[in-house]
Formats: sequence, structure tokens, C-alpha cells
Amino acid sequence: MTSLQAADEPRLQASLEAFASRPVPLELDTQLQRMMQSCVDCGHADLPLPGRGHTLARWRALARIGGTDLALAKLFEGHTDAKAILAELHARTVDKPGIWGVWAAEPPSARVRIVGADGDRVMLEGVKAWCSGALQIDHALLTAWDQDDRPQLVAVSLDQPALSMHSLDWQARGMAGTASVNVALQGAIGQPVGASGEYLQRRGFWHGGAGIAACWYGAAQALAEYLRKACGGRSPDAHAEAHLGAVDAALCGAGAALRECAAWIDAHPQADAELIVRRTRAQVESAVEQVQRHVGRALGATPFCRDPHFARLSADLPVFIRQSHAERDLAELGRQQARPSAVSWNL
Repeated sequence: MTSLQAADEPRLQASLEAFASRPVPLELDTQLQRMMQSCVDCGHADLPLPGRGHTLARWRALARIGGTDLALAKLFEGHTDAKAILAELHARTVDKPGIWGVWAAEPPSARVRIVGADGDRVMLEGVKAWCSGALQIDHALLTAWDQDDRPQLVAVSLDQPALSMHSLDWQARGMAGTASVNVALQGAIGQPVGASGEYLQRRGFWHGGAGIAACWYGAAQALAEYLRKACGGRSPDAHAEAHLGAVDAALCGAGAALRECAAWIDAHPQADAELIVRRTRAQVESAVEQVQRHVGRALGATPFCRDPHFARLSADLPVFIRQSHAERDLAELGRQQARPSAVSWNL
């Protein structure tokens, strides 16, 4: 390296770092909102409520949407979860036409507080983080904190001038279209849903957590179908067939776990479903990761680059599945299994 090149090295490094961290402007897919609205208008989003005898049918619908498009699944699952929550907490009077979402993330850096009340309305101040679909939905159920520092679910219409969206916070490439931005509420008005703390304490909280896993499963199943089609349409390839065998084993195990979990919830709708849901989510997450790996290694770069459906699912799924908290969730599952009262693993 010459002395001139050495002198330019810090400038080059600074330029490279600036280039690497450049923000990307948000580009919303206008077809996404139209498709979601169509699902609502046509009744496709009117799913059976969990724990009422048809939980598996509900999850099959979620899996179907997940295998179609995960950005759509994010909006679809949020809307159907909101409807289930309103039904469980007997808050049908709060329900309004349009697309709903559920915003319940509580990072330490963002919190919404209830700062005033007037009859059945409350005033909200603060910032809500991870607001999925904020730029594409009409209403949200969000968690806020009352004056006694207890979590309270609140229904909020998003057409209020007291709400502002911070889209530059969303730099995702996978799941880009869902725009899970930060929302600032400055005197926004909402309606309480249920009592303080009831959102987390209700039995349906864990039922909804398992519904997310059905979306993961649907996306993995769709990716697996590409591999099955490739193996069926070309001369025998032992390596591709081995990948397909691994995919089959993974999906069959995850599918069985989802069916068992759905049946358990329907048989015990008022029981605490946390343990079986945590276990099911862990099984589905493991299967999805195996499917992604095997399908990618078997098919190579072509579908990632030339098939729009495959490419979107492959980019979106690693982001979507991070709704799991990975080893933190596994650690909690392990703590529950370490208790003396834990269920045996015997057949």
C-alpha cells in the first residue's frame, strides 16, 4: 500500500460504513391492503373462535394464508386475533368495521400510559413499538398502563390526528410490507377492553400464540412443495430426495404437534394452555428451520432469484419466525418441565 493509499484508508472506511448503514425508504405494497380488505369483506377472515371445537379449522385457515404470503398472514392473523380477543372479553360493542391489529409488545424503551378518563373513553400518551400494519389497518387493540401501573387493553381507531407513525424505524427487507413501525400517541382517545390485566390473564392468550405457529407451518409447507415438485419432475437425484425425506419428517412431526395442540385446546378450553403451546411452537419452529435449510440446499439459487412467491416466502419467513424468542422460550419450557409435577414423556 502506498502512502497515498494509506492516507485515504480512513476516508474509504468511513464511506463504506456510511454506505452499509444507509436507510432504505419504506415502500408499501398497495396490493397487500387491498387483499386483506377483500378477505374481510368476503368473510374469509371470519374464522372459528379458538377453544370452541374447531380450533384446527382456524389454524388451517391461518396456515393457508401463511403459505400464500407472510405479509398478508401478519395482517390476517392480527385481525383474526383481535376479533377473538373482543369476543373473549365480551367487547363486541367496541368492534367496528375495518381491519384490526393487536399491538402488545412492551420493550423497555417504549410505553403507552393512560393519562385521563372520561366515561368509557381514555386518553393515551407515549410511544408504542412494533405496531404491525400500522399504515394499512384501521383499528388496533394495544396495551397501555393505567395509573396503578397495570396493563390495560385499549381499542384505538387509527384515523386520529393525535397518532403519528415513524416509518424510518422499519428497515426490514423480509416482512418489509407489514411496516411494524413505532406509533406516537399524543392525547389519542381509546376505549378500554376488559379489566386491567385481563388481556394477559385470559385463557385465549396462549391459544393465539399457537395460531402464530400455524402461520409458520403454512409458509414452510409451501416451500416444501417446491422441493416435492422438483423431485417429481426430474430424473432421480439421491441428494434432493434425501432433503425431501428430511423435510417430510420435520413437517409431519410439526403437523402432528399442531393437531394435538388444537384437540387439547378444544377439550380443555378453560385450562392453562401455556405448556402445550410453548412446546408446539418450539416443535414448529425447529421444523421450519429444517425445511428452510433443506429446501434451499436442494434447489439452489434459482427459485430465490426467479420465483416471486418462493423468494418472498424465503425472505419473510426468517423474520416472521423471530416472533419466537428462541432460547429464551426454550429455557422457559425447560423450567416448566423441571417441576416435579411435569407430565411424563412415556408413550
